[in-house]
Order: sequence, then C-alpha cells, then structure tokens
Amino acid sequence: MKMSSPLFPIPTPALLSVLAVFSFFRYLPTTLAQPPCNDGILITYSHNTAELIAPFLSPKNRFDQPYRFNSTMTVLNNGLKELKNWRVFVGFDHGELLVSATNAVLANGAFLPANVSGGAVLSGSSATDLKTAIETAGNIDQMRVVVELLGTEFGVAPPDVPLPGNITLANDGYLCQNPNITGNNTMSTCCTPDTNTKTNITSDQVFSPLETGDLTILYDVLTTHDPNYWAQVTISNHNPFGRLDNWNLSWEWMQGEFINSMRGALPQIIDAGDCIFGRQGQYYKQFDFSKVLSCATRPTIVDLPLSKANDSELGLIPFCCRNGSILSSEIDPEKSKSSFRLEVYKMPPDINKTELAPPLNWRINSTVGPDYQCGQPVRVAPSLFPDPSGLPSQTAAIATWQVVCNATKMRTKKPTCCVTFSSYLNDSIVPCNTCACGCLTSAGETCSATEPALLLPAQAQLVPFDNRTKFIKEFAEIKNRKLPNPLPCPDNCGVSINWHLVSDFKKGWTSRVTLFNWGEADIVDWFASVELGLAMPGYEKVYSMGGRVLSFPNNDTLFLQGLPGLNYLIAERNGSNPRKDPPVPGSQQTVISFTKKQTPSIQVARGDGFPSKVYFNGEECSLPTILPSNAPRKIVVSLVLSSFLSLMLVFIFVWK
Repeated sequence: MKMSSPLFPIPTPALLSVLAVFSFFRYLPTTLAQPPCNDGILITYSHNTAELIAPFLSPKNRFDQPYRFNSTMTVLNNGLKELKNWRVFVGFDHGELLVSATNAVLANGAFLPANVSGGAVLSGSSATDLKTAIETAGNIDQMRVVVELLGTEFGVAPPDVPLPGNITLANDGYLCQNPNITGNNTMSTCCTPDTNTKTNITSDQVFSPLETGDLTILYDVLTTHDPNYWAQVTISNHNPFGRLDNWNLSWEWMQGEFINSMRGALPQIIDAGDCIFGRQGQYYKQFDFSKVLSCATRPTIVDLPLSKANDSELGLIPFCCRNGSILSSEIDPEKSKSSFRLEVYKMPPDINKTELAPPLNWRINSTVGPDYQCGQPVRVAPSLFPDPSGLPSQTAAIATWQVVCNATKMRTKKPTCCVTFSSYLNDSIVPCNTCACGCLTSAGETCSATEPALLLPAQAQLVPFDNRTKFIKEFAEIKNRKLPNPLPCPDNCGVSINWHLVSDFKKGWTSRVTLFNWGEADIVDWFASVELGLAMPGYEKVYSMGGRVLSFPNNDTLFLQGLPGLNYLIAERNGSNPRKDPPVPGSQQTVISFTKKQTPSIQVARGDGFPSKVYFNGEECSLPTILPSNAPRKIVVSLVLSSFLSLMLVFIFVWK
C-alpha cells in the first residue's frame, strides 16, 4: 500500500540554502535601513485641516475669504552633531495670520497672533536644541520637535491646500534641498551640513557664539535652587548714534514664573494678585506673597534713580540705578550698560534646580533714541564675573542667554530736532522746515502747515518761535518779500542746531555749530554726529566741544559731545527781564576748522561745506531743503573792487 507524503518533507540541500538566506535577512537589525535625510535635518510641514470662518463673503470676493487652518511642522535631527537653537523659515504665502504655535515662537520676538504673510522664522521655545541619535541612544523625543500651528489664511478653500511657498532651515552652516511635495498636503526638505559655508557653530563649541547688535541683553543665572533662582540682566548699548533715557524693559514668562524680589530695578507695577488667586497661590500655599513684586505674565521693568545706587536693600549692583539712561559706548563705555538682579520662583513641573529657561518675547523702549526690535534668547557660553574682593579669579554664571536687539526706523515717527543753515555769504538763516517735528491738529486755524518756512534774520533764532513774528515781518519788508497769510507754522522741535559757514579761503575753511534747547528739561550727556561726506578728510579741530572722526560707516562722520563739566545742555529759561524779554534757550557753541590740503576741489559754499545728515542723541534731525544762496557774494566782490579802485585813484591823485 502506498504511503502518503509526510506533513513536513525532509528538506533537500537546495531548500536548506534558501532557508538560510531567508533567515539571515529576516534577523538583520531594522536600524540598518537608511532613514530619509540621512546625516541631516529633516523638516516636514503637513497641512491638516481648513474650515470656513466668518465673515462669509460672496463668491466674487473669494480671494478675501478667511479660513481657519491647522498644520504640523516637524524638525528632526538625523545628523552627527547637535542642532543648537534651531530656526526654520516657513514661507507663508496666503496672507496668513499665525494665532498659536506650540513649542515655538517667532524668532523676531513678535507676539502672537501676528501677520506672517510673506514668511516667518520660527525658533524653539521649550526645546531649543535638537540632540543626535548617537548621544541619546535614539531617543526621538530629544531629536525632534513637533510644532502645531493654528492660524487664518485667505482665499484657499478646501479641497485646495494652502501650503507655504518654501520651508528651510535658517541656521548657518546648512544647505537645504528644494522642498518635495507628497500628496497634496505635505512638503519636506533635507538640510545637510554645507562644507562650502563656514558655520557660526564649530564642532567643538558647546554654546552659540555671542552675536553683535545695536543693543544686547544678557540673562545670567547666578544661583539656583529647586524652586527658585537669582538672575542678572545686563543691557549694553553698542549703537554709536543711539542712547536710551527712561528705558522700559519687558518680557513674557512661559511657565508661570513670578518675581519675588529685585535689586537695581523694580517692576513698573508691583502687584501679587495674580499669584494669590492663581495657580502659584495653590502650589505655594505657605508662601508669603505680601512681599512678592510681580506675578504678571508680562512685567515691565524700570530703572531706579541715582539716589538708590548705594541703597543696601535695592542698590549695590554694578551699572545699576542711572534713572533709565544708557549712553552710547562712544560717549562713555562705563555708562553704556545698565544692570539689575531678580529672584525668580518657578512652577511645576520645572522646579528642579537644573530646569532653567529664560523668559521670551523681549521688548525695550525709551523716551529718547530709536525703537528696537529684539530676537529671542539664545543660549551662549556662561558669563564670567570678576571676584568682588579683587582676587585674581572669576566666577562663571550657571547659565547665560543673549538677546540681540537692533534699531528700527519707524516711518511715522517724527524727528525731535532740526537743523538750520546759514553762511557768511548771506544774511538770511535757512530755518527748519514747517512742522519738521510735527504740527498740532488745530494748527490750521492759526498758521499754515503747508507754506514753506520763511527765511529769518540772524537774531530771530535766539528767541522762541512765538516771538519771531516781529522779526519775520521786518526782515520780509527789508527784502521786499511777500508774506503769506497765515504765516507758516513753527517746526515744533525741542532742539535746533545751526550750522553756519564762517569762512572759505584758499587753504581751508571754518564752520560754527550752535545747539539750542527749547525744551523744559536739561539734556544731560548730550551728543551729536554730523555726516560731512567729501569735507571730512579735511577736518582739523573742534575748539570748544569734544570732537572726533568715527571710523564707521565711511569715515565721514564727526562726533560731537560736551566737554567734562559742560555736558549739560540746559533748558529754556526766562529772559533777564521776564516782563519784556522773551525766554532764552539753553545753548552751546563751537567752531570747527578744515583744511583743503586733502580736498583741493571742494565746493564749500555750493554744498560740500554743509552736512548731509545730523543726529542728536541718536535721533536723525530734519534738514532744510535749500542751502543759503551765495548771490550776495557778487555784491561783496563789487564793494571790494570799488574800494580798491577808489584807493588806487586816491593814491594816484596824491602821488601826482
């Protein structure tokens, strides 16, 4: 009888070989499979949902119709070195307004919601550094950051997808490929180290290098404990043309922190109410909140007056208590910094002494000087502090972050100073422009804001504008000039600067600069800078002010400041007889000499002897639109020739 075949037949040699190969590949480690974007940074942007939101527009206005969108951005480090302070540019291209972003903030320090149409750079808030798989044994949570984005876009209705025009890594030292589109809702790019570009972070650097800017802020953690730490904030002014007076500094706490005590500065509003009735009060149940200084999510910090510099409780901090004044480093390096300390209490889950994070979204402004836009804090090498006892040692901060702020020129901001021109060739003063520093809303009722400013006699610039009418009318009558009705409005500038061309001869020329303070307050540690272009190589000396040529931007700027003891530009004051004399401005004056040895072809009277830009205390002044005419020069020459001929005739007559 024939027997049936066994359930498991005896394997042949050929079958054994196949099974062996199959087993080898079956048990290969899965990690040998090369991941996407090997040895680089993988950035993925996925559009999740979109829905129509109000107002609901008609189909003809479909390009203005708003839609709520939700998307996810992922940054994954597959490289060989840690990515410090990651930054990603997202080229938003549909008029987007970004409302929220988890684990990220806008790198320029702008608040959310923010208009990001045209693109925005996102940087890390909680996870700022992305480690490698090597140093974390493949821990994906330390290698990757996931950012959930929520916002509003316009004109792209489902099923169409409002993908950005581009995504790329904004860190130095990486080259990103053109984004790949997967399906219709996902785009990705791979950024690999670029050997042709020198990165700011070398392989042996632990921290990012210090960056330069018009204004830098260091946030140094000095001591740390489980629930709290002490930090020092140092503001440094590197803008040669800028200064700050009455500065206000603010930031945003991200984890519920609050300020318990401070030295060298104080919150503008001292209030512990948010802590008492918030989660801080629930966690710190036995804490005495009566002495807490600020529980605001966004506190505003102000400087202390000079009288508190040596106060045992509030002062005794280097560079503190200067009444909110930070001068240019060009004036006084010792006065170009401001510093204070604060005690910060943390909230769970970040109460461990090693859990340290700076506040974000920094802002600083002042009553004088330019506006500033600040970036987000960047971790840098710990600051070193000299030993207070004078010993030859230094103490390192536990952790340090740097915030870089740069001056921004606001188009709507009016100047606060103006410049007048005059010359020995003409007896007229070219005044500041009408409403150069702004006009009152009711100005049209009493004066004209559109009429050009009228030429003035020399004595008119020594009296306030309200007292110049008499001089203006008399001067116009002498010159046979027709006066408009109403007369032009004043310039409304607190400071005016007269640039007067004193002389112009074969080997050189001279000018005179006069500063007038029409304000109600003295201006301390004033400074001015004058751009002279072609004339600057011939600069010789400033006689009664401090003066030197700045080596930047083009060696064409003369820097002026008060001499020691004369650094006050006093305020406007009453005349010697207040009943009949008008108020008198505070003023300072100097003569500046130039040689023509290096500038033989200079045309002094035709424009080269007048500044192209003038700054006072870091703010650009308004300049006249015309120069003093040199027409009267013909009269002067004629008079000289006539006198010479007369003398010759007399000489001939006497000789005979």
